[in-house]
Amino acid sequence: MNNKMNAAVVVEFGAPLELQKWDIPTPAPGQILVKTEACGVCHTDVHAWRGDWPLKPKPPFIPGHEGIGSIVAVGTGVTTAKIGDRVGVPWLYSACGHCEYCLSAWETVCADAKYGGYTMNGGFAEYILADPNYVAQIPDGLPSAEAAPIICAGVTTYKGIKETGAKPGQWIAISGIGGLGHLAVQYAKVMGLRVCAIDVDDGKLAHAKRLGADLLVNAKASDPIETVKQGTGGGAHGVLITAPSLGAFKQGVGMTRKHGTCVLNGLPPGEFPTPLFDVVANCITIRGSFVGTRMDMAEALAFAAEGKVKADIELQPLSAINQVLERLEQGKVASRVVIDFTTA
Repeated sequence: MNNKMNAAVVVEFGAPLELQKWDIPTPAPGQILVKTEACGVCHTDVHAWRGDWPLKPKPPFIPGHEGIGSIVAVGTGVTTAKIGDRVGVPWLYSACGHCEYCLSAWETVCADAKYGGYTMNGGFAEYILADPNYVAQIPDGLPSAEAAPIICAGVTTYKGIKETGAKPGQWIAISGIGGLGHLAVQYAKVMGLRVCAIDVDDGKLAHAKRLGADLLVNAKASDPIETVKQGTGGGAHGVLITAPSLGAFKQGVGMTRKHGTCVLNGLPPGEFPTPLFDVVANCITIRGSFVGTRMDMAEALAFAAEGKVKADIELQPLSAINQVLERLEQGKVASRVVIDFTTA
């Protein structure tokens, strides 16, 4: 086996990623090595590349946290995975397993969590080291390229919808119908919710309608808060903000029904104003939701494996990664780009 692999590497925040040859890593005890077949590109990869967030990765590093592939080597002591298994290496790369959060199935907020493509090298490479206890098990029959967006965008929105507490027959407003939002619409419909889709792009709203959205709102064409309130009879029971836009966050709280919950998925840098009187007087909950647990992951993948949720994907080679990231940053990606490692 050739001992070198191709990788797209952040060498400096904001500078173009460099396509480099790295040594193929060898799994240490307790680790596995995955040969990458596909890796989705997420807006979080833009934040990682730009160094946007307070906790920054340390260049040089390999982004990508939607890597799907087959295990080709296992370290000593690994009992939960074997060579040939097809797995996903997600954002939650690993956690401590024994803190109060891990013990209560909230490993996503473990203080010792490690993150794929951020604090650990990720899927913009032909091979990925992974922790077998935290990889996603990819169901048979779900192609790797289709599975890739599910292990981040899919599980993130699925968990976010659950966190709104909206019940079948109630309204959920989904703000931002891109890589996350187009999956959120599908999960919400499968879960029996009435969906209001909000965006500034008529093309994305038309996509939401094809996916089953019941109400479409162009946030530029009219006051989105009033339009949602009128269309849903008082506001949405649950609101999910996927857009990395501070304006969308402020609007999201405004369109939340009394005693409803506004869940924040998007992660733009900065802060947004909270109308305290409205939040208090209307008993509104504002809740952050960060990816999902391993059980959420299994559930999100099961919907996809059953054909009830399908990511709209565009395949690109690793060599196009800089153009893909620039398009993501400019909002010029309709849904989800997946890097295809199965073709030269």
